[in-house]
This record gives sequence, C-alpha cells and structure tokens, in this order.
Amino acid sequence: MSEIEREAMEYDVVIVGAGPAGLSAAIRLKQLDPSREVVVLEKGSEVGAHILSGAVLDPCGLNKLIPDWKEKGAPLNVPVKDDNFYMLGEAGQIRIPNFPMPPLMNNHGNYIVSMGNVCRWMAEQAEELGVEIFPGMACSELVYGENGEVKGVVAGEFGKNADGTPGPAYEPGMELHGKYVFLSEGVRGSLSKEVIAKYDLSKGKEPQKFGIGMKEIWEIDPDKHREGSVTHTMGWPLGSNAGGGSFIYHLDNNQVYVGFVVHLNYRNPHLFPYMEFQRFKHHPMVAELLKGGKRVAYGARAITEGGYQSMPKMVAPGVALLGCSVGMVNVPRIKGNHNAMLSGMAAAEAAHKAIEAGRASDELNDYENEVRTGPIGKDLKKVRNVKPIWSKHGLLASLTLGGFDMWTNTLGFSLFGTIGHGKTDAAATEPASKHKPIDYPKPDGTLSFDRLTNVSFSMTNHEESQPAHLQLTDPSVPIDVNLPKFAEPAQRYCPAGVYEVVDDKFVINFQNCVHCKTCDIKDPSQNITWVTPQGGDGPNYPNM
Repeated sequence: MSEIEREAMEYDVVIVGAGPAGLSAAIRLKQLDPSREVVVLEKGSEVGAHILSGAVLDPCGLNKLIPDWKEKGAPLNVPVKDDNFYMLGEAGQIRIPNFPMPPLMNNHGNYIVSMGNVCRWMAEQAEELGVEIFPGMACSELVYGENGEVKGVVAGEFGKNADGTPGPAYEPGMELHGKYVFLSEGVRGSLSKEVIAKYDLSKGKEPQKFGIGMKEIWEIDPDKHREGSVTHTMGWPLGSNAGGGSFIYHLDNNQVYVGFVVHLNYRNPHLFPYMEFQRFKHHPMVAELLKGGKRVAYGARAITEGGYQSMPKMVAPGVALLGCSVGMVNVPRIKGNHNAMLSGMAAAEAAHKAIEAGRASDELNDYENEVRTGPIGKDLKKVRNVKPIWSKHGLLASLTLGGFDMWTNTLGFSLFGTIGHGKTDAAATEPASKHKPIDYPKPDGTLSFDRLTNVSFSMTNHEESQPAHLQLTDPSVPIDVNLPKFAEPAQRYCPAGVYEVVDDKFVINFQNCVHCKTCDIKDPSQNITWVTPQGGDGPNYPNM
C-alpha cells in the first residue's frame, strides 16, 4: 500500500464495478437487509458507460432478482422472434437448421437488449433501495489488512502527472473498507488479476481463454428491419486462421447490433481481428442488410471463454470474484449476463449470512459452492468441451463433436470427460516467420471503416496529462523481441489503434483505449499490463 494519507469510509460490503454482477449483488444485499451499508464504485463516467455486450439476455437471473421487472419498466422490450444460424463462404451462405441443435441453444424467451441500458435501470433499482453508487470512481489499488486479507480499495485518485507524481490538482482519493469486498470488474480486471495472482486462485485450473468482441450499432432501412430477429454466423472470413463468428441482432427503432468475435488463441501474429470484422460486413448477405444504413456506435471488449474448467477459486480472505472476473460465459450460447447476475445474488447471500453470524474478512465458501454446484455450474458444465474441441480440432469438429457432447450432457454424461485448454492465448501466438502476412482490403468508408474513425464513435476520452494506464514491464521488449519475432502483433490485435511502431519506436496512444484488455491478454511476451486510468475516462457507450 502507498504511503499517502487517505480518509477511510466503512461499509458492510464494497462492490467494484456497476455491471450486472455488481448491481445484482448490491440489490440482493439490500433486499436481505435494508440496513446493510453497501457501496458500488464504477470507473465509467456513468453506469453503463463501459458496458458492452451482444446482447441476447436470458432473463432467468433478472426473474430471480426482481420478479416484477416488467412492471418496473426494465428495458427488455424486444423478445427474440427467430433464430438463424449460417455457415458463410466468401460469396454465399448455408443455413444450418435449428432442429439438430441442443435445446439450450434455443433463444425462445430471451430478449435483445442493451446491457448498458439494463445496468442503468438496475442502478436506479439499487439506489431506490438505498445503495450508494459512485460513477467516475476508478479503484486503483487494493487495501490489505494486518493478516493479508483484502479489507478495501482506494478509489477516486485524480490529478497525477504523466510520470506518476502528484500534480497541482492532485486528489489522493479515499479508502473504502468493507467486511467483504466484491470484485465485479468484468473481463481481466486489474484488481481481480492481482487477487488471483496473490492468493494463487488459478492453481489446479485450466488457463483462462478469451475472445475479442467488436460491435457496431447500425440504423438500417426500415424495409430490411426485422425486430426480434437473431442471426449467428461462422466460417468466412476467418476460415482456418482463427476461431470465432458473428452476431446480427435486430432490436427496436430500426437498429441492428452487428458484432464479430475472434478467439484470441489464434497462431498467426499477422491476423488483424478488427480488419476481419470490417471484411465480414462486405459479405453479400451482410452488405445487403446494411446498404443505405449508417453506423452510429462502435466498441470492443474481451470475452472470457474458458468456461467451467478455467474458473479460478472465487474467494480469498475478505474478497470474492463475481461474474466475468471469474469467467461465466456459456460460449456456444454467447451468453454470460444471466450467470453474472446469479453470481452477484449468490455472493450477496453468502456475505449476508456471514455478517449475520458476526463474521468478516474471511472466505465466503458458501458463495463458491453455490456457483460450482448451482445453476451457474450446471449451465457451464454442459458446454465445457465445445471451446477446447474448437481450439484443437477446428470449427467442423466443434459443430459435430461439440454438438454431440452438448446433447449427451443434457442427459447427464459426456463421452469426452472434461477436455483441457492447454496453452494461454499469449503462448498460442507463433513466430511471424511461420506464417504469411494477410492482405486486408482497405475500408471503403461506407460499410467498413478504419480503426481511428470507428473509435470516434465510442466517445472515448482520456485526460492526456495522466500516467499511461497501459504499462510495459520492460520497455525494450516491443522493439527488441516482439517486432523481430512476432512482427509486433500489438499493432493489429488492438481494436482501437493504441499501439504503433513509428521509426523503430513503440508508441502507445493510450487516449484511444476502449478498455477491452486484449493487449493484457494476447501480448506474446506478457509485457503489457492494463491498469485503471483515472475515473470517468475511457469510452462513453450510449446503448451498447
């Protein structure tokens, strides 16, 4: 902990991150005991500003948390009407029929939503119950107690100079202490990463796996709009270069979510995920849909894809990891928000029980047990082999063997047991000399766009005088190691154009960062660490 003197505030539970997991935990704590003192700290300028998700929402978590959500005006306004699956080739597509797919793949009863707007609404429900929510408050460090337990966080530190020293308008922030601290930072959160390393929570688990998800909102020709339609594609343009696929969701107001996911275990460092996304929109099926429309927003976010076998231990003294801090995405369903909500409720119930019994700052093992053996664990266990089969044997094997495995798992068994993932995504990157560079067509400015133009549609802003929040362990590695060996892939894997090599210098344009965390995950030398910039900085997503 730093030597700076800070004021401290005491709470029962301190929650980092106002996403679906953190807000569900806050609401449930207040439902269980209205006198419970609960605070939620959010680094975005407002709740929802940093939320980016597909999203087709399975409402099972919300049904449990707020059963009368419809009456209370939750923004779940577009029920899914039809499900479409396509395998794409460069010039055409083949429809994959729905009937061979396991029942869990059916989107009947789900809703196309903006998770940013869902979180904004959840924050209103939490505040009505008396939860204190502070947006624009980045949590920059953990506070540890005398026995090594997590006892709080530092939030609201502002005004550092670029070299990290206090500037003329420096504010040291505050320490917020809790009997328990919940980390619901989303994918690859900096405090969660510290906790996992400090307490060795990944010991005995498979490495976590990730994808990069990029998304645009389009306003399209009303004649082409089909509210409630859900389409997923696989195949072109990725081919054998990488795993992944797309989603196209028709919400209301003639808007469409167009998204593209690339699994980050790809081997070829020349691969350019953002340009694969831009190329995808030129497929005849997609180009025809978007023709005459306009893109109105852009963003990107890493996705946890390791699933059941990659979930670290979720508790350590005084702290619990929630939602995507653990990794609860059901990969074939492309859904994790329902599990995030369920995890928040489970953590709240465990903390409530512990505090009622006079406990504090210990391990909430009841929470861990509920996640692994309850609805979340059951949801993830059924699909645990789909991602490793895809990684090791390719798309067709994943469709056939993975589909077969999901069917048998609905009956309670698997012929494959539990397949391991093997390498981390960083370690999967091979030397550039083993692969050919990929020639990407230049964006046309109508369907496809360069990165910096698109980043302007994320409303991203960072105070430029602060220290860069993208930190190099060894500043010489990008030019001396990554450039000759891997053609410095940071120039390509970043969906916001943060990293450049200019005149043999590695340039970090941190002002562009949309907080996706891909660099922290995919850098082959594991030399980049993402930490929080000062509060309120980053993207300002409208209704992602």
